Amino acid sequence: MKKLAICPGSFDPVTNGHLDIIRRGSGIFDEVVVALFNNQSKTPLFSVNERIALLEEATKDLPNVIVDVSEGLLIDYARHRNASVILRGLRAISDFEYEMQITSMNRKLDPKIETFFMMTNNQYSFLSSSIVKEVAKYKGDISDLVPPDVEKALMEKFS
Repeated sequence: MKKLAICPGSFDPVTNGHLDIIRRGSGIFDEVVVALFNNQSKTPLFSVNERIALLEEATKDLPNVIVDVSEGLLIDYARHRNASVILRGLRAISDFEYEMQITSMNRKLDPKIETFFMMTNNQYSFLSSSIVKEVAKYKGDISDLVPPDVEKALMEKFS
């Protein structure tokens, strides 16, 4: 049976930290679906279509990675895709508490779907989309924090 993992997020925008988890996950699972979810508590800088295009470009060298978009509950999406795993990245202890709550709820909703936590590479442990947007807004150097297409898109947004 094929091991399918869902790697969810808002990816506004995708960072090298996200890509670290996606890339490493693609080496472990047969297929990784990067699922873009619109977080209603956030106001995104990039539209859904822009984020999809940036994700597709950033993952084009990973043949077993698919980019998709969904609304609603992650667990419902995972069931719909017949996924056995939800792949989540952890940067620091502060992420763990939040992720543990989500994982516990997902397990209550469907105990057959496991959550797989992967520690982000140390060089990205501080990195978030919010930090990247803030630095880009003030013309700081983000070239080693995001893929080139994302850097270009951010510079265009803030020009």
